[in-house]
Amino acid sequence: MSGSSTKVILAALAGNTAIAITKFVAAGITGSSAMLSEGIHSLVDTGNQGLLLYGMRQAKRPPSEEFPFGHAKEIYFWSFVVAILIFAVGAGVSVYEGIRHIRDPQPMSSTLINYIVLGLSILFEGGSWFVALKEFGKTKGSLGYIEAVRRGKDPSMFVVLFEDSAALAGLVVALIGITPAELTGQAWFDGAASVVIGIILGITAIWLAMETKSLLIGESACAHVIRGIRQLLHEEQRIEKINEVLSMHMGPDDVLVTISADFRDDVPAGEVEQAIERIEQAIRARYPEVKRIFIEAESAATARAITST
Repeated sequence: MSGSSTKVILAALAGNTAIAITKFVAAGITGSSAMLSEGIHSLVDTGNQGLLLYGMRQAKRPPSEEFPFGHAKEIYFWSFVVAILIFAVGAGVSVYEGIRHIRDPQPMSSTLINYIVLGLSILFEGGSWFVALKEFGKTKGSLGYIEAVRRGKDPSMFVVLFEDSAALAGLVVALIGITPAELTGQAWFDGAASVVIGIILGITAIWLAMETKSLLIGESACAHVIRGIRQLLHEEQRIEKINEVLSMHMGPDDVLVTISADFRDDVPAGEVEQAIERIEQAIRARYPEVKRIFIEAESAATARAITST
């Protein structure tokens, strides 16, 4: 895992911890439903960053007899858990609190505290969001942000960006809900804001779950990596036909590649072994993220028979 991912998560963890405490204190003083939902949101985000750090630590464990391919997929699992927690805890509690306050609206007190806390939260959350956006921008290259998320292999990076974006949107909604509740005396505005915050969190969680699910199942390497590997195979004169090139991300920087190639019949076994070694070295030199390569020499007819069964 890259150091930039750790930097982004630590920045978000520090910010959300301070913000969560401040929001809960403000909610206790003012009785604001939207502020309570925001406090729950920040608390969930804090726990999520802790889970991501735990997942990154677990992913670094070396291979063992029980897990011969290592534990790199741990980061994918814990990212999926984060998405579930955002939906179940963050969105669920926010919607519940909002509906409860709409049905039984309670007037707020000391509303100035809410405005101060929301202003400071927007400032701190914006700083965390800027760090996440800046680091994500370095990794996405020329791709658009949505396309980069879809193609991204390091969920710890875009999970934090999604969380911070949802947090900023939630803060704006809380501000919009508290203001008319104070000006008109209609406390249900505050509860309605809490429901909207829950919906924002729910949408964020569903999107995150969809993006991390494919990585957890076993997403292939990027298209340009596969094209590059095929190009290297075509350059090997002893290969008559490339049957298939399969790949799977075991982790953000850990790719497994299996190759089935039909070598020329007139090539001695010793030269086939040398060719395989050259191909492996060339692939690793060009794509350091490819950690494991399995090359099988088999005829095209055999490969077709296997794939058709």
